[in-house]
Amino acid sequence: MIKDLTHGPPSKAIVSFAVPMVIGNLFQQLYNVVDSIVVGRFVGTGALAAVGSSFTLMVFITSILLGLCMGASVVFSQFFGAKNYADLKSTVSTSFIFIGVTSLVLSIISIVFVDNIIVFMNIPSELMQDTKDYLLIIFSGIFFTFLYNWAAGLLRALGNSKTPLYFLIIAALTNVVLDLVFVINFKMGIAGAAVATVIAQLLSAVLCVFYCFKKLDFLRFKLKEITFSRRIFRLTASYSLLTSIQQSVMNFGILLIQGLVNSFGATTMAAFAAAVKIDSFAYMPVQDFGNAFSTYIAQNKGAQKQQRIQEGIKVSVLLITVFCLAISAAVWLFADKLMLIFVHASEAEVIAIGGHYLRVVSAFYCLIGYLFMFYGLYRGLGNVTMSIVLSVISLGTRVLLAYTLAPVLKLDGIWWAIPIGWLLADLVGIIYYKKVQIKIPLGGTV
Repeated sequence: MIKDLTHGPPSKAIVSFAVPMVIGNLFQQLYNVVDSIVVGRFVGTGALAAVGSSFTLMVFITSILLGLCMGASVVFSQFFGAKNYADLKSTVSTSFIFIGVTSLVLSIISIVFVDNIIVFMNIPSELMQDTKDYLLIIFSGIFFTFLYNWAAGLLRALGNSKTPLYFLIIAALTNVVLDLVFVINFKMGIAGAAVATVIAQLLSAVLCVFYCFKKLDFLRFKLKEITFSRRIFRLTASYSLLTSIQQSVMNFGILLIQGLVNSFGATTMAAFAAAVKIDSFAYMPVQDFGNAFSTYIAQNKGAQKQQRIQEGIKVSVLLITVFCLAISAAVWLFADKLMLIFVHASEAEVIAIGGHYLRVVSAFYCLIGYLFMFYGLYRGLGNVTMSIVLSVISLGTRVLLAYTLAPVLKLDGIWWAIPIGWLLADLVGIIYYKKVQIKIPLGGTV
């Protein structure tokens, strides 16, 4: 179902559009979380550490594609808001070719240089082979990650956030079943978890792409209409490349932090792997809310409804504050119990390290909630450069402080660097908004 976000109460429009995205992304996160739970409980903490470290690397590499898809989605939204279906159709064709080729190149490069990547990540020698086995399989499925996120981005740009959710639920449940079968029944170890993930990604991609080309009547293509428009490419690239840089900067910073954490040994790696999964689940809803907010902003920019954009910002601040305060309290109170999802109670040191991380970071979820809102705001308005600036400030501060404080404060230095980075980026986002809020650039579709 296509949904126009330029009409109706802003709070209802944003929330009803965001909720399926939130649920969908939670199911998407199940891919790696289930991998971690299964290998952590049935293979061992070493395998958990390998999967956790691989996840950080996998997120960094696929973030390049996610950024490209998110940028293209902004252009989809703006053309849809302006009812310019001819250029919307051209953007679909051009972006598919552009990002699809990029994904294939990225997959090949990742596979060829996997050994160099593992060395860069400071993976302990005893975990290198497991990590390599897992990554080679995951890298082979990068194209499927592109397919799903491109098709889902198209549907969400048109206001349909429910259909991608349904396909993700099917894929996530498939992943759970296959994880149990491959790892427990077939004794495939960490490789079995990777195979299950790739099959699930393939399933969600096929379902979502098939739906797009069957159900969106005004986007049905004849063979001769599948073209690569240089004009549209330049326009899409101006959004996609910058958004990809933003996503890459964010996740490269996280990758550097993962390398620092790895230097503390396998026990810390396992604790961090589990805690980060809990962390990601906790604030994932506000991250998806920011992405939904970006679509809302982009459609209303295309429709040139400035007042509606201002109303949406006020609603978003309130919703993010209420949600983050509630989730912060829950994670802070139950940190140790949440760690037990991934490891046995006998792993006391792993639980202690992970629980401490969660208590430090969870107290400041409001800060990252506001930051995701700023990302969505500036990306939707077409000011992707500002989103990149905020990412650089947030992650740059985090990395710099972590590497500076770790020799003195050990793990505490790494953990506290995270909310400090969020705070500084939020302050810059607020100051910049105060300066330009009366000058928000609408004046045209793109």
